Amino acid sequence: MKKILVANRGEIAIRVMRTAKQMGIKTVAVFSEADRYSPHVKFADEAVCIGKAPSSESYLRGDKIIEVAKQLHVDGIHPGYGFLSENAEFAELVEKNGITFIGPGSKAIRVMGSKLAAKETVSHYNIPMVPGIDRAITDVELAKNIANEIGYPILIKASAGGGGKGMRIVSHSDELESQMTRAISEATSAFGDGSVFIEKYVTSPRHIEIQIMADTHGNVLYFFERECSIQRRHQKVVEEAPSCVLTPELRAKMGEAAVNVAKSCDYVGAGTVEFLMDADLNFYFLEMNTRLQVEHPVTELITGVDLVELQILVARGEKLPMKQEDLKIKGHALELRVYAEDPLNDFLPSVGNLSTYRLPVGEGIRVDNGFEEGMDIPIYYDPMLSKLITYGSNRNEAIQLMRQAINNYLVEGVQTTLPFGRFVCEHEAFISGKFDTHFVKNYYSPEMLAAQQEKEAHIAALVALYHYNKDRELLRLPNL
Repeated sequence: MKKILVANRGEIAIRVMRTAKQMGIKTVAVFSEADRYSPHVKFADEAVCIGKAPSSESYLRGDKIIEVAKQLHVDGIHPGYGFLSENAEFAELVEKNGITFIGPGSKAIRVMGSKLAAKETVSHYNIPMVPGIDRAITDVELAKNIANEIGYPILIKASAGGGGKGMRIVSHSDELESQMTRAISEATSAFGDGSVFIEKYVTSPRHIEIQIMADTHGNVLYFFERECSIQRRHQKVVEEAPSCVLTPELRAKMGEAAVNVAKSCDYVGAGTVEFLMDADLNFYFLEMNTRLQVEHPVTELITGVDLVELQILVARGEKLPMKQEDLKIKGHALELRVYAEDPLNDFLPSVGNLSTYRLPVGEGIRVDNGFEEGMDIPIYYDPMLSKLITYGSNRNEAIQLMRQAINNYLVEGVQTTLPFGRFVCEHEAFISGKFDTHFVKNYYSPEMLAAQQEKEAHIAALVALYHYNKDRELLRLPNL
């Protein structure tokens, strides 16, 4: 493999190209008209504009991407995450054109892309499932019967969906009909598929996922877990590895379950098996993401592996260069997704110009970044600017380093989730490890964040005044 096209943008495009260059592989960037001057375009060896700003006219145009790949004699296409990364038709089309898709086969993407199909596939491997129904329904009376059988609260979920779309928690039977109608409507709008199913809602859940990697020689390894319970609107914001609640025995059990999920669909490449864990540490299969995850850096830091490099090696047909017993956890890593969103205004996107944009640096600090000072934030794409990752010898060290890194991350011109990240890292529930996916609902409010920022500004003013007075005293000292 001598040349790779990265069918993505921003920080993940740069992340993939960085490893490719280290492996001596040439890189091709594709970009929309809105991204003409973006860092990922400058970073690549070659770059081609594939369309107008909207993703439907650029980054989602698989036909154009393949056309560019063939013109430039590309050997492999890495999809990153989002856009076409979990599109089975695109993966199939790439292979049909004689280009290697750096990801799983289309069969695995198709099966795991449907939550119902995924449940059916993994059910033969005795993997724990949340109680519920394993088929799509639209009949409200049938839904009521199922809900009464498994007990409230229940969760209505879109079969084809993700990111919290088409998902509704129902606590009482009189809410079921209206919530089901809304879930079906939202799923149809978001995914073109209104199929929904019902399962028991796990109270006080933690969201824990296992990173796996599989080669074409029958080897499937798990690279331990990531704790992803700090979420807003069912989207992860803060992730860490390892989880502070898993014992070595439970970690091995979840890892083996994740390996079996991969085997159930003949998986190849990098993937993530997601589980819900209840307050009694029982875990249940949730879904499988058939791509590299946004939060993969925390796994890389605690294991010392480059997951993108392994993806490329596997895509070239090579065996994984390690065995399960070779993998050990060392230290602790934390990641904050830095979004151009306003945490004081319901995390709404914050559009503007990055008039000041300076990244923190130092030992134990990693920033996977996709922007530069002076750039505008495009309105067409996900508003993530970067991922801020810290690594320490233990969890407390990683948290303290994250607080320091947030303070040294200077952004002006747009609002970001940096203050929210600081709020999380300073909250007792997070520091103690006693939290779940309801952290934001239970502990966070814009008023609390505003009060915290006001307190910090007051302390900063007192410190500045103290140093000012000390300097004045020194100036008054007589010459000796």
